[in-house]
Amino acid sequence: MTSDAEPRPPLPIIWIRLMKLRVIVLLQITAICAVLVHDLLDRKGVIDGGGRTWLDTLETSFWVFLGGTLSAGGSNSINMWFDYDIDAGMRRTNTRPVPMGWISREHALVFGIIIAILGTFVLWQVHWKAGFWTGFSVLFYVLIYTIWLKRRSPYNIVIGGIAGATPPLIAWAAAASTTLSGSNPFDLGSPVPWMLFLLIFLWTPPHFWALALYRHGEYGKVGVPMMPDAKGPHRTLVESKIYCVLLILLAVIPIIWSGYGIGWPLSVVVAGLGIWYASTVWAIDADEALDENQRMPKAFHSFMASLKYLALMFIGVVIVAAQPWL
Repeated sequence: MTSDAEPRPPLPIIWIRLMKLRVIVLLQITAICAVLVHDLLDRKGVIDGGGRTWLDTLETSFWVFLGGTLSAGGSNSINMWFDYDIDAGMRRTNTRPVPMGWISREHALVFGIIIAILGTFVLWQVHWKAGFWTGFSVLFYVLIYTIWLKRRSPYNIVIGGIAGATPPLIAWAAAASTTLSGSNPFDLGSPVPWMLFLLIFLWTPPHFWALALYRHGEYGKVGVPMMPDAKGPHRTLVESKIYCVLLILLAVIPIIWSGYGIGWPLSVVVAGLGIWYASTVWAIDADEALDENQRMPKAFHSFMASLKYLALMFIGVVIVAAQPWL
């Protein structure tokens, strides 16, 4: 039911809340950075991107942002349709439009399907591979993560993280639209977008598990086997640290791929930011005393650091790609 403290907002505001735009912003930063990296490497002659101009970069960034926002927002809205019972039972989510009674579940579902299809169509018009990975992301998030894994496996966020790691693939395919050929959607003309995909994929578990640790016990109360509730905080931290080590080891890849215009300076960025972020995960104490809201403060600090880490990492990749001597 609608809360007296928060009256029903106008319908456009409700739609924005269904889309979870604040979450989408970080994904779109990674996508726009991938467009910039592609075009900067093209201008340096490292890759054959078809001679991209700054106007091309701006136009592609617009379509990537629009299509990505619509498709990701649609996925989030469909998620709220399916997870209405979970959302109603958690403090973090019980003020979302469906549990608040502002709209029906069916409204959330139809709205989500429409804008997800529209977003996929927008990017398909740029290049079919961009549209393919957009549609793949929507279906994977909805069918594999939301409907199949979320309520069944403590590794839901690990496997489901594949969907959230696709923005660099989508953006790179859109930027390379004039040079991509062939019928293989995995062939994007360069291994660089796959490194960016891997970076987000490895980042997702420690990022989300820190939030689950902070929201101590909330997922367990609504029947979601998130890692801290299903395996305990100690096991969660061990596995989070493994992913952090893998993030640091990604620094090896730019050295191996030095011919793709990224080289050892990116290795320094990857290793440096990785070590900094890992230090916040190592600082989490599984036995830390909970605060007055029964939450773990150090886990929240790591969660916030993870957001800064991902944004700084992709900005760092752009800066490295812009250096004329590489």
